[in-house]
Amino acid sequence: MTNDIKINLQKIRQQITESCTACGRSASDVMLLAVSKTKPIEAIEAAYSAGQIHFGENYLQEAIAKINQLGQLPLHWHFIGRIQSNKTRAIAENFDWVHTVASYKHAHRLNDQRPPALAELNICIQVNISKDPDKSGVVAEDTLQLARQISQLPRLKLRGLMTIPEATSDQHKQRQFFRQLADLQDKINSNGFSLDTLSMGMSGDMKIAIEEGSTIVRIGTAIFGKRDMNP
Repeated sequence: MTNDIKINLQKIRQQITESCTACGRSASDVMLLAVSKTKPIEAIEAAYSAGQIHFGENYLQEAIAKINQLGQLPLHWHFIGRIQSNKTRAIAENFDWVHTVASYKHAHRLNDQRPPALAELNICIQVNISKDPDKSGVVAEDTLQLARQISQLPRLKLRGLMTIPEATSDQHKQRQFFRQLADLQDKINSNGFSLDTLSMGMSGDMKIAIEEGSTIVRIGTAIFGKRDMNP
């Protein structure tokens, strides 16, 4: 397993470099986030031994167990699952990033529950850019107002936007959704913000996301193999 994960990471990093070079960007501008949900501790350790330090988790109980077991390693943990109000304290206390904030209520709870001893919690607003009824996120038209509200919360650091657009193999539609998110961030920044993060792109559409400005790609299957059953 260790060798497979190492080889997979090498391939993905090379793909990121090639995609960035092709569109005139530096590979250092794109963070590789290894989505380790449902994967065992050994898989995360294997990825770490291959130089990976950013990991994304969806399921809180599973994530907390991993964070506690791997506390000796200098890892950065990203919460990328759906937020529930009764779980905001555990998220605020254990993660470095939250990609899925879509309401002021949840942002306010994360702010109030972030321990003062920890650095500000990095926040991405999740935007339902494709207006898919099966996807979470705030609609584009309401994003600026939410950004203004979050910016007033002292324990949070608003970094940018995140999206999971509707599933499609149509590359034109994929590109359109990613471009819309990038344009939305430009619009927000024109209103006095300095957002620097676009969390968009996964194993199947990473190249297009990078071409459209992604700064964090969330990759699971291409690193760890097919997803295991949910815990």
